[in-house]
Amino acid sequence: MKTFHQDPRDPEFVQNPYPFYDSVRDAGPLFHWEDYGILCSVEHKTVNAIMRDRRFGREAPEGFQPVHPAHLKPFYDVEKHSLLELEPPTHTRLRGLLVRAFTNRRVAELEPKIEALTYELIEGFPDGEVDLLPAFCEKIPIIIISRLLGVPEDMSDQLLEWSHDMVAMYQVRRDRAVEDAAVKATQDFSAFIREYIEARRGEPRDDLITHLIAANDEGEKLSTDELVTTCILLLNAGHEATVHSFANGIKALLEESDVPSQHFKTPEDTVQMVEETLRIDPPLHMFTRYAMQDISAFGHDFKTGDVIGLMLAGANHDPEKFACPMKLDAERGGIGNMSFGAGLHFCIGTPLAKLEMAVALPILFAKYPDMKLAEPLVYADRFHFHGLETLRVKLGVKNDG
Repeated sequence: MKTFHQDPRDPEFVQNPYPFYDSVRDAGPLFHWEDYGILCSVEHKTVNAIMRDRRFGREAPEGFQPVHPAHLKPFYDVEKHSLLELEPPTHTRLRGLLVRAFTNRRVAELEPKIEALTYELIEGFPDGEVDLLPAFCEKIPIIIISRLLGVPEDMSDQLLEWSHDMVAMYQVRRDRAVEDAAVKATQDFSAFIREYIEARRGEPRDDLITHLIAANDEGEKLSTDELVTTCILLLNAGHEATVHSFANGIKALLEESDVPSQHFKTPEDTVQMVEETLRIDPPLHMFTRYAMQDISAFGHDFKTGDVIGLMLAGANHDPEKFACPMKLDAERGGIGNMSFGAGLHFCIGTPLAKLEMAVALPILFAKYPDMKLAEPLVYADRFHFHGLETLRVKLGVKNDG
């Protein structure tokens, strides 16, 4: 097993981790990342296989649960109910209930609302330059998921702040101040969601919170704690994953194409380009799994409790799967990318995220066909997430036709 050193806090790595992923490919299916102290993979077929292999899971096996300091108890009391951290049978029950409320029909019905919101946001752009990250990329996901859940849109800025503080717990560069902010955000976020759950129990509406309350599987309903965590998860995912999928995708299109609108001429073109932008620069670069038992696989003997780092962005740049992986290729379509996972923990919000991008990006580039980047862009220092600090663009002449 080859060992490699790369400090994930190194600014050069944070700005461009792809050369490191390429440097470890010759190691085979797995390599040892010294700085994390775990085995990792950048090989597409290995990452895909482990994600689908039920012998590997997200929930620590009995006897291998991490011990958290007392001051973080409020945070992990909420996280322990998250679909991201659970395995069957609890995961099966919770995901099944969520799927029943988060239906394809309900998502598809959001398309005209996404379209209207996109035009509304664009009409609010100033002349000349704008930072698309707060003005566009953040707004669409958080407003749409708020509407879907039934949460007031005027809370969107506060929801983003809570979400950002909670998600910061999973970045490499974390200290006590980050932890304290995450705990406070968790407590405030939970209290806010609980209030709305109680309101919906007394006054049901046609929103996701009401449907989640009503959802059941053989008479087994979501507990209030499970419902709180599920709502927080949906809102947080809308902030971190979809926001940076939007921003990273816009960046890639503006860097690779003089006329981005040419990639969205037909619905089929749009679907392909959304997949390809998700592939080329995903918002999450590492997702871990535990070995749930002793396993011999991929040329290695895993012991129960071993942690494996699945490098999603590395898999998306595997030349065995995607030829010339650094090239944004509209013809390729990015099908098979690992950006939203695979298997049991495939992101349940993926159809909504892709729909938002498929609706909003063609409108944006049709309205501003001459849009250009206004400055060199910088990624935020928070690996293993990968998102921009700003996305300032020169809008050019607006097309009002």
